[in-house]
Amino acid sequence: MKHYAITIGYNKEYYIPNWVAYLLTKERCNGEFSRESKFSPDPLVLDPVLHSDYTNNPYKMDRGHMAPAASMKWSETAMKESFYTSNICPQNRSLNRDNWADIEAFTRDVAYKYDSVYVVTGPIVSSDPLFMGNTHNIAIPDAFYKVLLRKGKTNWTTLAFICKNEAGDRPILTYVTTVDDVEAQTGIDFFHSLPDDIELEIESQDNISDWTL
Repeated sequence: MKHYAITIGYNKEYYIPNWVAYLLTKERCNGEFSRESKFSPDPLVLDPVLHSDYTNNPYKMDRGHMAPAASMKWSETAMKESFYTSNICPQNRSLNRDNWADIEAFTRDVAYKYDSVYVVTGPIVSSDPLFMGNTHNIAIPDAFYKVLLRKGKTNWTTLAFICKNEAGDRPILTYVTTVDDVEAQTGIDFFHSLPDDIELEIESQDNISDWTL
């Protein structure tokens, strides 16, 4: 589902996104549009999740943004889209407010330093997940990933993170992995439009030295 600021690969069985993709630029790191007061149904989803589906859930999960509101302050439309229920997953409260938020802030720092970065983010769901929701059976992810792509000085470079859906307080670099690892756990082929030789090389390495701030 292609919106103005984000594109969503939505899972109608689990009522969460498989992935959310967006471009973050240096200019988009700043803005003055404030957060929405609540989440709203995505107009492109036939049977959308409701804000109230997450209310008083027994697992005490947050409504975890995939494309974060803090990265959408540059546009009123972008901010509204970040509060579509198609852009959220059940997320451990501590993770959402701590390490996941730290990785989102790191992504904005990357965009500001290197001018732009392509971001794909989403959940990793087991073959037998737990479910929650007041009117929909929403799958609870086991983990979350964020995959970054940008143009380096001479070539493209990637960086990937995986966080288990649990409380944790660690340096964000301990969550770094390879794009290949994320692909193996999700079944998604990221950045497939890159030339094969470049894709194979950069997705098999953590490339952390290319992303120093």
